[in-house]
Amino acid sequence: MTEVMRKRNMKQELEALTGEMVAGGIRLDEALREFEIHFIRQVLSEHNGNQSRAADALGMHRNTLRNKLRRLGLA
Repeated sequence: MTEVMRKRNMKQELEALTGEMVAGGIRLDEALREFEIHFIRQVLSEHNGNQSRAADALGMHRNTLRNKLRRLGLA
C-alpha cells in the first residue's frame, strides 16, 4: 500500500470514528482528551517509555510532555 493510500485510508477511518462519536454524544473535550491519551501512550510505547525521545517525536519540550502526562492522569 502506498503512503498516499495509507493516509487516505486513515482519514476515512477517522471520519467513520468521528461520526460514531458524534452520534454517541461524545463531547469535543472528551474526544480530544481520549485522542491525546492514546496518541501519547503510543508514542511513549514506541520509544520504550523514554519521555525525552517521545517529546521530540511529538514536537514538544520534555517538560511540556510531563505536564500533559500529569494533566491526563498518565504520570
